[in-house]
Amino acid sequence: MLDDASPHARAADPDGRTSSVTVPDVARARSRRLPMALLREGRPKQWVKNVLVFAAPGAAGVLTNPRVLSRTVVMLAAFCLAASGTYFLNDAADVEADRLHPKKRHRPIAAGAVPLRLGVGVGIGLVVAGLAVAATLGWADVAIIGLYLALTVSYSLRLKHVPVIDLACVAAGFIIRAVAGGIAGEVRISQWFLIVAGAGSLFMVAGKRHGEFANLAEDELASRPALAGYTLTYIRYVWMLASAVAVSAYALWAFEEGAAHSDPGWYQLSIVPFVLALLRYALMIEQGHGGAPEDVVLSDRTLLVLGVCWVAVFGLGVSLGR
Repeated sequence: MLDDASPHARAADPDGRTSSVTVPDVARARSRRLPMALLREGRPKQWVKNVLVFAAPGAAGVLTNPRVLSRTVVMLAAFCLAASGTYFLNDAADVEADRLHPKKRHRPIAAGAVPLRLGVGVGIGLVVAGLAVAATLGWADVAIIGLYLALTVSYSLRLKHVPVIDLACVAAGFIIRAVAGGIAGEVRISQWFLIVAGAGSLFMVAGKRHGEFANLAEDELASRPALAGYTLTYIRYVWMLASAVAVSAYALWAFEEGAAHSDPGWYQLSIVPFVLALLRYALMIEQGHGGAPEDVVLSDRTLLVLGVCWVAVFGLGVSLGR
C-alpha cells in the first residue's frame, strides 16, 4: 500500500474506485491555482474603496486637468498596491484565528492555497511597490501612504480589539484616502469636505459592524473582542449620529457652494440622491444583505443608479458653477 510519502497517491473517482495520482500532478495542479489564489488574497474587490482619492479633485472641479487626473490615477495605483500588501500581511499574522472563523477560514492563506512565507513575501513586496509608486509624485504623497500603512498595522496588531477606537481607525482609513487624493491633485481641502468624509466614513463603518453583529452567532463573538464589547443599540446610535452629521454637513456645503458660484441649483439638487443613497444603504444593511460596504454597493442596482444620478447632478454643478 502506498503512503503519503510515496511518489503516487490513491484518489477516489466519482464511482468510488481509487486511482493513482502522482505527486507531480498534484504539485502542478496547485501551481496552476496559485496565481488565482494570490489574486483573491489581494482582494481586488476592495480596491473600489480607493476610488475615494478622486473625491477631493472631483469636488474642486479639476479632474479634467490632465496633470491632476494623471497624478490622482497614480495615487489610486499606489493605494491599491499598499492596501493589497496589508491584506497579505494581516492574513498571515491572523492565520490561526482566521482558520476558526466561519468565513475567514476560506481566505487563501488560512485555507493553505497560498503558503504562509510566500504570503508574507508578496505582502512586503506590494507595500514597497505602493510606496515606490507614491514616491513618483512627491514626499508628501509617500507620507500619506506611510500614514495609512502605520494606521493599518496598528489596527491589525492591537487597535482592532479596542471598542470605539476600532471604528475610528477604519473610518480614518477612508478619510486618509480622500485626503491623499487632495494631496496628489494639489487641491485645497475644505473643512466641509473633511466633515462629510469623516461622518460618511463612520456611517459606513458602523453599518459594517451592524452587519457583522447581526450575522455572527453569539458563540462566535468571543473571537471578536471589540465586536463583543458593543450592543446592537449602540451600533445603531453611532450609525444614526454619523448619518445625521453627514447629511447636515453636505447640505450646508451644497448651499454654500451654490451661492458662491452662482449655481442655478445643481449643487442643492445633489442633496437628494446623496440622502437617498444613505437611506438605501441603511435599509440594505438592516435587511441583512451583508456588512462589507463594497459588497452592498456593488450588489444593489438601486444604489448604483443613485450613485450615477449623484455624479451626474454634482458634475453639472461643478461644470456650470465655475
